Amino acid sequence: MKELTLNSVQDFNEAYGIETLHPLVSVVHYDKEVAFDEATSVSYGIYALFLKENKGCKISYGRTPYDFDEMTVTSFAPGQRIVIEPNPDVRYPRWSALVFHPDLLARTSVGRNMSRYAFFGYSSNEALHLSSAEIEIWRSVLDMIEQELHHAIDKHSRQLIVSNIELMLNYCLRFYERQFITREEINHSVVQRFDHLLNEYLTTQASADGLPTVAYFADKCCLSPAYFGELVKTETGLTAQEFIASHVLRMAQEWLNDDRQSISMVGERLGFQYPQHFVRFFKRHTGRTPSEWRKQTV
Repeated sequence: MKELTLNSVQDFNEAYGIETLHPLVSVVHYDKEVAFDEATSVSYGIYALFLKENKGCKISYGRTPYDFDEMTVTSFAPGQRIVIEPNPDVRYPRWSALVFHPDLLARTSVGRNMSRYAFFGYSSNEALHLSSAEIEIWRSVLDMIEQELHHAIDKHSRQLIVSNIELMLNYCLRFYERQFITREEINHSVVQRFDHLLNEYLTTQASADGLPTVAYFADKCCLSPAYFGELVKTETGLTAQEFIASHVLRMAQEWLNDDRQSISMVGERLGFQYPQHFVRFFKRHTGRTPSEWRKQTV
């Protein structure tokens, strides 16, 4: 199986032969022959929203199929790993995509509230099924972002791009909630419960009880740590510890967007006993210290 790591917009564009107009955001329209001729494991370090215009591939989290069909939106977030298998019956897959790096949202309201967009989570392994009217809305917002990328950069560029991304995300949130209101909810899997419990722990317990552990969530799911770890690895492609680390990192970046919180405060909220432990964790996963990350994302 091929391995593909997409840590930047440039990585994504190079994988699909697309010109890079902006280092932190890209709008892509793809209708070429399939780029991957065998199953490919893709690790995301960026956000990606795809409008699939035909079913040119199969997607899965580990062994969990990602349910989508023609004219649906699929979404992926930093820290997620998926497997793409080409559909031999579709020679020319067609899709449009919006991809953007978390740094683009630094110190913005949307950057501080990314956790509200639940369709990026592992608990949402089903695509957004859009009506004709919703597809037109999706495309019109995408067009506005694309037009701005082709416009000469000025002092308004970043604000306009980020505002339109937020508009896109808010429409997708509406589509997502509509989808789950209009049909019976599926039963929550162990991984879905893990995802929910982990987000809840980080926002309400970590500052008092310390960093989350695999054993804690295994107990909450009434499973042994070993069995729980194997289940998470099978379903998501990540170890349970990697799954936790990806959530901690995303929450750290979200809270670092708020200048009112010091770096030590963010580390404490996430359960790090000492500030230097948080700094080492953050640098190991991003290549930058929290203070460097803040300076470079101004």
